[in-house]
Amino acid sequence: MKKYLIIILAVGATIIGATSCKKNFLAEVPYSSYAPVTLADSLGFEAALVGLYNQHSTWLTYSSNQGYHCLFQVGTDVANSTANQQGIEVPYYNYATLTSADAGSQYTWSKYYTLINNANNIIDQVEGPNVKGVTVGKKRIDAEARFFRAFAYDFLATLYGSVPLVTHALTAPKTDYVRAPLTDVNAQIVTDLTFALTYLPDVGAVGAKVNPTTGLPASRANKWMAYQLLAQVYLRSGQYALAETTAQAIINSSKFSLVSSRFGSYTSVGGDYYSDIFKYGNQRRSQGNPEVIWTLEQENPSTLAGGNTDNAQQRRIWGAAYYNIAGMSLADSLGGRGVARMRISNWVIYGLYGANDIRNSQYNLKRRYYYNNPASTYASIYGKQVPYAGADTLFKICPSIMKWGQFDPNDTFGYAMIKDFILMRLGETYLLLAEAQLQQGKTAAAAATINVLHTRAGAAQVSASQMTLDYILDERARELIGEENRRMTLARTGTLVTRALRLNANDAQHPITGLTSINMLLPIPLNDIQLNKDAVLTQNPGY
Repeated sequence: MKKYLIIILAVGATIIGATSCKKNFLAEVPYSSYAPVTLADSLGFEAALVGLYNQHSTWLTYSSNQGYHCLFQVGTDVANSTANQQGIEVPYYNYATLTSADAGSQYTWSKYYTLINNANNIIDQVEGPNVKGVTVGKKRIDAEARFFRAFAYDFLATLYGSVPLVTHALTAPKTDYVRAPLTDVNAQIVTDLTFALTYLPDVGAVGAKVNPTTGLPASRANKWMAYQLLAQVYLRSGQYALAETTAQAIINSSKFSLVSSRFGSYTSVGGDYYSDIFKYGNQRRSQGNPEVIWTLEQENPSTLAGGNTDNAQQRRIWGAAYYNIAGMSLADSLGGRGVARMRISNWVIYGLYGANDIRNSQYNLKRRYYYNNPASTYASIYGKQVPYAGADTLFKICPSIMKWGQFDPNDTFGYAMIKDFILMRLGETYLLLAEAQLQQGKTAAAAATINVLHTRAGAAQVSASQMTLDYILDERARELIGEENRRMTLARTGTLVTRALRLNANDAQHPITGLTSINMLLPIPLNDIQLNKDAVLTQNPGY
């Protein structure tokens, strides 16, 4: 397999200077290049496409600043930072400190423009006149790259609003970026996704490891991923009838089904059918999970070199540090080793779930801990409940979700997490559909859609009179806590300020302060504004 240079796009220029006057120092010796590497054949295009999955994976598994992924949960309605925070989280609940120099915003912006540039390189070349060595599958290659470009632009547009629209790979330093109207960005996303859902292959059968249409791994992009993202984009842009039709297409395809009975590798141990969805070894369609639309697969690096792109922190940031309490030992049933860099909000703990909702079972939301070390030292307390007492309850035995729980005996310290990432599943499709129906005034239809999820969860049925946007956002938290990017959801629906202040403003340790409508969008990174010397890259208001 050929090696390919990943070209990193930053909105600005890299300036390389020479300070010596000696002639040999005047000779140009480029150590990097903006010029795309030519993709000569099918193998080259396939390697470049795999690079898009890798690029997105490196965002999900980023560990250099372990608190980074807390940015998308703390300071919203569902989570708070703890005493075990890293520092990068602070501007996302103490909003007065969120400025254009923010490291989290800079990293997010750069990461997704890199993904866009890499996708553009594939699109330019597969659509170009000089493409050679690809006799079949050109449309599928194009569609896969366009899906990722659309995915990245939707991410940026949701968090930043209007952004520079770049549809060709960078071939030279560029310092004259301007923000395109949001309508233009949305139109490009819709164009890309419409192409993608037309030319991406159908999903394979449950349990199949290879897609029979392409001969590629079943984990590669399928048309229903494009449908799911397009439904979300239509909601964000106010095209509710189209969002309804698009979400219905997934549900009516009969390709996916909600898990409602136990399956997979853990049926002989404690659990329930909802928790089975998220168990290590159960998360892929090829492993028998009929609900997943897109799973970004990771492999255990101890058994497959290079199987994990970094050291994913989701288990650590969501999971409790219970093992720091005398009489407690690490256990797979308790989610392995977490450090609780954030914890779910009191609203989630005390106000979100109704009676008998399986999503609130002990296998999905751990509320009570019991001493589990049988050593003689702890014989008198073994099996008894650990009391909630003192400030350490805010991260050592704080209630925590179990979706990221996983214990690797090869890594008892638990620095890395080797679970897959379920990025799209049918449970969310129903929520997108209900939202689209509600926004058109179809409250009875929205209630019927929500009741499909409630039937699966064993929760009480709801009526049309209960259908409001707030209720659907509550339901998204019940169904998708720990999975969805909550900041993006609340930004997309314009509800970040009202919901965060109403439901989560009184945290005892790190209360939300300084939150105003300014913070509905993130700041455009100052570094990119300053490097963009030949045009004005405008800042979001208030920053």
